Amino acid sequence: MAYLDPEVLRSLSSKYLWWKSPDEAVLSARRVVAQVMNIGDYADVQMLANQVGDEYLREVLQHAEIGQFSERSWFYWHYRLGLAGFEHVPPLPTRRLA
Repeated sequence: MAYLDPEVLRSLSSKYLWWKSPDEAVLSARRVVAQVMNIGDYADVQMLANQVGDEYLREVLQHAEIGQFSERSWFYWHYRLGLAGFEHVPPLPTRRLA
């Protein structure tokens, strides 16, 4: 994992994973990062991107779970991270029925 200051992670987790205690949320750093990518304000997103780098953000996006990203965020991050052209964004993760 890219380096993310533990205090910054705790702060972000208390703001963006409000349903978990910060101690519990920091155990799932990727979940915290995905949540900030999805609903974070501009300052938090920029700070996060500067700390962990685009490669880690790509990894989080490529391993996203169902429901972690809105359609708008999904498109934005694929375009922003150079993973897809404007009209060639992959579909959001979905459940597959067996």
